[in-house]
Amino acid sequence: MLSSRAQHICYTRKCCKKSITKHLEYFWVPYIRGQQTLWVPLSLLAIKRLQNSKEKELNPVLQKLFQVVPNTEWTWAPDPETCRRCAVVGNSGHLLHSNLGQLISSHDYVFRMNHGKTKGYEADVGNKTTHHIMYPESAQDLDKGVHLVLLPFKVQDLHWLASALSTGEIKRTYTRVKTKIKTDRDKIVVINPSFFHYVYLNWTNSQGKYPSTGLLAIMLAVHMCDQVSVFGYGADKLGNWHHYWENNTFGGAFRKTGVHNADNEMEIIQKLHDIKKITFYKEQPKKMQRSVRHYA
Repeated sequence: MLSSRAQHICYTRKCCKKSITKHLEYFWVPYIRGQQTLWVPLSLLAIKRLQNSKEKELNPVLQKLFQVVPNTEWTWAPDPETCRRCAVVGNSGHLLHSNLGQLISSHDYVFRMNHGKTKGYEADVGNKTTHHIMYPESAQDLDKGVHLVLLPFKVQDLHWLASALSTGEIKRTYTRVKTKIKTDRDKIVVINPSFFHYVYLNWTNSQGKYPSTGLLAIMLAVHMCDQVSVFGYGADKLGNWHHYWENNTFGGAFRKTGVHNADNEMEIIQKLHDIKKITFYKEQPKKMQRSVRHYA
């Protein structure tokens, strides 16, 4: 039973249509734990499907990883006594001059991803980060108190994290990567690749090669938060898919990679918004505004 304060702030999940909620599976533990063995076969299978990996076992890799990463529990499931308000901040160029920074930072959790920046853009994207989602090729040093959330799209990503926290021996994957990373070790979370596969099958209907970081971030928030606000996704009013910190003349590249189906993912995000599972802040021709006034 929610407290009166939580009832006032949060809406129940009963609002959501069965056609959507049937896809939600809250029994998933979306991250890998040090002593976890149940999901290892599924995790390996998921990675093999993602990257055609030839690895035969994950346990040796995980054992090495958890020698340098503490086996800490992550509080991810919603708490019935509280209302966990989360902002998922993408990197779309339409965040520039949006003045959404204060609203974004007002959330309990703020998820950012990849090369997302705050310095110099605080008025538009906020100055608060609680979780930064990345993979080796998009890795960056994090401030104290910020969770590093690793998306291991390939087995090598697990090797990289162990290396980046110890010897620094891995310098390349398919491109150059950071050899060392600054982060709080007790705040590292490794997302289970089987969670990727769950999103791929249940939400994208196997469109594209695998879900984008952006969609995975939203789905992670949907499973762990009571309210989810989504910012900085999609093209601007001119149809450009660029980042708010750069002038990218090839702004449509994301849609054309063949790896992710951007149009399909935007439809998923819009559908989640329409049934009030998330609130999606998207650019309007004259100003940034959200489309509805209610949360799930």
